[in-house]
Amino acid sequence: MSPLPLSVYLQLKFRAVQVKPVQDSELSKKQQVEQMFDHISPRYDFLNRLLSFGIDRNWRKKVRKAVAAKGHRHILDVATGTADLAVELCKIPASQTVGIDISAGMLSVGEQKIRGLNLHNRIVLQQADSEKLPFPDGNFDAVTVAFGVRNFEKLQNGITEMLRVIKPGGHLFVLEFSKPKNRFFSALYWFYFKAILPRLGRLLSKNSSAYSYLPRSVDAFPEGENFKRVLQDCGGLNVIIKPLTFGISSLYQCEKA
Repeated sequence: MSPLPLSVYLQLKFRAVQVKPVQDSELSKKQQVEQMFDHISPRYDFLNRLLSFGIDRNWRKKVRKAVAAKGHRHILDVATGTADLAVELCKIPASQTVGIDISAGMLSVGEQKIRGLNLHNRIVLQQADSEKLPFPDGNFDAVTVAFGVRNFEKLQNGITEMLRVIKPGGHLFVLEFSKPKNRFFSALYWFYFKAILPRLGRLLSKNSSAYSYLPRSVDAFPEGENFKRVLQDCGGLNVIIKPLTFGISSLYQCEKA
């Protein structure tokens, strides 16, 4: 797929910023996202497994294998949530992971998980803003983020910050939802995403906005070649895109100069 014209691309790039959990709220997107995840955190893992049919576990394995293939050991996991990806990354021998998230509720669930798995000596969690990372330049071998960049208030700021804290020659790995290209599968995908998932999510999480926000944010996100262009604009080199599960999600990889 060829990149869109610049004017259209710029509109797409900033649509994701404009899509908020509650559009008519006076709160910023960042504040709304924090509150939303705090509210759904107790049932987040259960809902993830149920609503994704468990496929999300396989996607995280793909990220871990990609990181391991580059030989990276000191990793920052941005928007770590309940630390699912951070836990998966512990399967890389001798690796150490710092996980950050804006939601204290999600981190609390993650801390319980880490203690239960006795991984407290391999993973450190802390509350932080993904767009203002509290780490020096070139501090990590790699940065990972799974299903988090859609929630950035300023997408380019978040990408630039993640690249800033990577050592030269290190890599950024972004796992994010994308849009299937096959017409038949795409129709099924969007029917589930827009008609079924929000109802199930609302019923099980008791949150009216979280699972209606999900398909809206995916629809607005500049995925594929357009997100590749965002990564390049922010300084990412040698961008690779790997569609997963018929294009439901994609794994993006780029190098820090």
